[in-house]
Amino acid sequence: MSAAYPNIESLINPYRDTVLSKSNEPITVAGLLDRAKQTLGAEYDGAKPDWTLERIFDRLEDNAPRIAIIGGSADHPAHIMDYRTIAYAALRIWRNGGVPFQFSTPVMCDGTAQDNQGMSYSLQSRNAVAQMVANQMEAHSYHGAFVIQGCDKQPLGVVSALAHVDRVRSRRGEAPLFATFAPAHVLHGGAYPEELLPDLEELAGKAERAGAQDIAEDIRDTVAYVLVCSTNTSFQGVFERARRRGLLTHEQHKALEKRLAVSTCDAQGGVCAFNGTGNSSRHLVAGLGLVHPALELLTQPPTAAQVYEAVDAFAAMINKPKYRILHLMAANIRNAIRIHSSSGGSTNLLMHTVAAMLYGGFRFSLREYDRLRREFPVPDLLDYSLTEGRDIFTLAQQCCSGDSRGMETLFHELLRHGVPMDTEAPTVTGTTWGERLNDGRRGGLSADRAPRDRVILSSPRRPFSGVDVLNGNFFESAVVKISGMPTPQLDSFDKKVNFVLYFHNEEEANAHLLDPALLDRLKRDRILPRDRLLAALRHNAPDRFAELELADNDNLFDAMAASGALKLAVVISGQGPAAFGMPEMYTPMQYINANRQLRKLVTVISDGRYSGVTLGAAVGHMTPEAFSGGGMLYLQTGDMLYLDLRGKRIDFIHPEALLLGEVQSVNWQEVRGERSALGEERRQAIAERRRRIATANRLTGHTDAACGVVPQEVYDDAEEDYLPLLNRGGTVC
Repeated sequence: MSAAYPNIESLINPYRDTVLSKSNEPITVAGLLDRAKQTLGAEYDGAKPDWTLERIFDRLEDNAPRIAIIGGSADHPAHIMDYRTIAYAALRIWRNGGVPFQFSTPVMCDGTAQDNQGMSYSLQSRNAVAQMVANQMEAHSYHGAFVIQGCDKQPLGVVSALAHVDRVRSRRGEAPLFATFAPAHVLHGGAYPEELLPDLEELAGKAERAGAQDIAEDIRDTVAYVLVCSTNTSFQGVFERARRRGLLTHEQHKALEKRLAVSTCDAQGGVCAFNGTGNSSRHLVAGLGLVHPALELLTQPPTAAQVYEAVDAFAAMINKPKYRILHLMAANIRNAIRIHSSSGGSTNLLMHTVAAMLYGGFRFSLREYDRLRREFPVPDLLDYSLTEGRDIFTLAQQCCSGDSRGMETLFHELLRHGVPMDTEAPTVTGTTWGERLNDGRRGGLSADRAPRDRVILSSPRRPFSGVDVLNGNFFESAVVKISGMPTPQLDSFDKKVNFVLYFHNEEEANAHLLDPALLDRLKRDRILPRDRLLAALRHNAPDRFAELELADNDNLFDAMAASGALKLAVVISGQGPAAFGMPEMYTPMQYINANRQLRKLVTVISDGRYSGVTLGAAVGHMTPEAFSGGGMLYLQTGDMLYLDLRGKRIDFIHPEALLLGEVQSVNWQEVRGERSALGEERRQAIAERRRRIATANRLTGHTDAACGVVPQEVYDDAEEDYLPLLNRGGTVC
């Protein structure tokens, strides 16, 4: 049985009052429904088509709900199967008494854009999606939306747009805007071709015989990962190092690359199975109450019944302020942050969540996000692994088989561990979280129902989770995902002295990180003086100091590098939003992760972005960015930083004081003054480099990363208090 929609209860109806729109829009509705029927073919089980232009006219005149089906572009893997989902949704909306429309937005694939100029457009694409969706919703006066949620920046771009439109409509006294999100299914990770594995092992053996044990072990480590696009980036770093050492020809490299690439992705597309920004967005949007559980975690495109269940739920939402997108978002923001934290989500989502709240007109910032996150300890409940068969595709399989209820199971486990979750907050089912959790028809909630390979846990991996906000004496804010680091790895980087390796940009950093002789060159050129190496050794590994105190420079360097006592802060500057569009520093991190010599030594620090697939210590989103005169602009190779990760600080320290055994912060303003000429020279170089970005797509006139990188006017207009809605003390009028 379908669900009958009520007409929109509003005195405002442009389609009633403007003849032109009733003249031209009925043909778009009829065309959509005709295409939908044709797409389904023999699967179409509806009555004889009744969508005449006259009936469409009448529904528009009567203010029947006008619902936009928002899809993505088919050049993104998450959206190549949209056409069938669109067909199901359009026909059901019509059957329920609504008027379906459809439009799509460009969706930029971060995987495609990695390590090329496209990364400078990635973050800007989120704001572009928000603009386009807001334009279309307002220009054609749609009352609601069925959103096919893709990957990367698109989900939070659409959330931002709909919240923004709902805000201006609330000010105009129009009907509340309603929406539901239908995430694209999870893409199955690829399988290594059987005939390829011996070739990779042969290359590893060749490396061993040539004395390149690090390359041999890095190849074997990488083969242990599920074959996804991120794995291919790791292979690229290892192959490039092997080629530079003469173990692999260019032709052999390309042949291996081809065989891996064509085996990676399933032909049905979907969101990649790693827990990066795409799946983190899935979890967070679900936590905002915007995803119907029938569509949340699927292993293939949704069935008609699954789409119908979500579309039918509009009947309980239409005309009700409680279910407008602004109310859902504000009432669920604490739930969403806790779900994002406990699921080990992408660092990028901090910035996108801040942006969505600002687009919704709410006063919000990175500091407010951090305040909400730290209100109550949130345990780490996602046992995700790309090497042990527990990726997000596995979680989707468990949901499809009834062994898990996805974010409802995670919500339940958080409650069970004493985390205050708001069970009275509304969701797009037309019910509260509490009512959803008590729905016995969908099976039990315990994470233990999954018989094996449990991705969601009933016993936490550790008592803390989430992304931390850092402070320091040379910057205002930065973020780091401490919870992404295993405890032994965290211990090895926390409260350690680091030597700065400064790079002007990502290209320069990548070139050096791929250099097999990077550490040898640092040693040979005496870039890190012996007395400072000894001072760092005394702090980082005091038990080795007596043993190595009299060692010469080369032996001291080698011993510190081998043991991990040598810590290097790879500073990648000039990557912030105003400088270069804030690209993701995924490629340099993968090069480090695939290099066993570097990964125990290196922390990356940047004003660029990080996602959820980064391993190790990765500090990003630093503000102010270098181009705006932030402290990063003035750092130099050989400077010394103290990383207190658990203490949420990074400080520029006096090398002279460290020589005396004391960790002492510098007066940063003095350092900045002494290096002002250097900073201005670098800033001019950044300004010249940013000319590589199309002028219209530069993120000028925007806030910094701590304030979501939104247009300044969006930030200035965000004056509403979300707390009354969070505490359910009011509604958006």
